[in-house]
Amino acid sequence: MVGSLDEKQVEADPISQFSVWFKEALNAEVNEVNAMVLSTVDRHHKPHARIVLLKDIIDGAFTFYTNYNSHKGEEIAANPNVSLLFFWSELERQVRIEGTISKIDRATSGQYFHSRPRGSQIGAHVSPQSQAIQNREWLEKRWEEFEKKFEGGEVPLPDYWGGYSVKPSLIEFWQGRPSRLHDRILYTYSFGLWQIERLAP
Repeated sequence: MVGSLDEKQVEADPISQFSVWFKEALNAEVNEVNAMVLSTVDRHHKPHARIVLLKDIIDGAFTFYTNYNSHKGEEIAANPNVSLLFFWSELERQVRIEGTISKIDRATSGQYFHSRPRGSQIGAHVSPQSQAIQNREWLEKRWEEFEKKFEGGEVPLPDYWGGYSVKPSLIEFWQGRPSRLHDRILYTYSFGLWQIERLAP
């Protein structure tokens, strides 16, 4: 058994509780600690999921960056209700988040974009994310074209690239325990306050 979770001992605010767990996961050297599953629903009510990387928590919202023209960008535009999921197997812990998503301001997106490795910046221009392409050679040729285009200068932030912010309305913390009698603590936001309750495993 790695740990336990008691509703009488958790933080009153789930973002503070998440920060405690995130730091413990970092200290435990969990692999890809900021990897999270982002689930979206398209206009046909079909769910889709993929891994994205948490980059920051700003004003209580979880932030990541991507191509706005990607499949996930189209799905977010159709339905702003999303979920996030962290799973840290080394600690037998899971954090499930539900909330609404919106774009962050362009200045913050630009600041993060220019902090990335130059290759990643160029890659944002090269790849028409989620679109069908001819072959690998087509992609590599575009890389050469954009590398030459931006040679000696700053790589500009594409209009279609930036951050999203997920504002949670529900956060559940799951701690593995023996005999499948796991600890589940649920925070739900209602009338400006976070309510805390224990769920049966």
